[in-house]
Amino acid sequence: MRKLIESTLVTLDGVIEAPERWALFDAESSALSLEQLDNYEAFVMGRTTYETFYANWGQATGNPYTDRINAMPKYVASRSLAETTWNATLLGPDPSSAIASLKRQPGKDLIKYGTTRFDDTLVQDHLIDEFRFWYMPVVAGSGQRLFEHVDTTGLDLRLTDEKRLQNGSIILTYVPR
Repeated sequence: MRKLIESTLVTLDGVIEAPERWALFDAESSALSLEQLDNYEAFVMGRTTYETFYANWGQATGNPYTDRINAMPKYVASRSLAETTWNATLLGPDPSSAIASLKRQPGKDLIKYGTTRFDDTLVQDHLIDEFRFWYMPVVAGSGQRLFEHVDTTGLDLRLTDEKRLQNGSIILTYVPR
């Protein structure tokens, strides 16, 4: 059975909004990001993430990271989109059931970038198997916070891994108990 892994960039003050303004990626973290992509078969995302990622990466070529993202299948939860492009499939009216079905299929794990409103559904339905938080050594001061729009009642996490990067970032991996 495949797992759904959520990977989120976070500042020291808990901000997740607009990581393109503050994320610190050097050679080590970029290589690690690309290496980790090889462990995943497809992306799971909500509409806003889909639209943002497509605008930023959908037409980009010549970079191993974006080439890999562009080639991967994507599963999108949306109430408003009627169709998708960019190798994406809509999850339909019941995204939780669709994701549960995807997880039962053979293959590599599924990845979701960022903690969004979509997580409210995923957390409540116990569909996220692992949370990977990339804490960056910056303070944003303002912006959307980690789990700001997510009901985390009953979400009890256990630390399973930690990795320190040379740029001062720390990757903490948690699984639900």
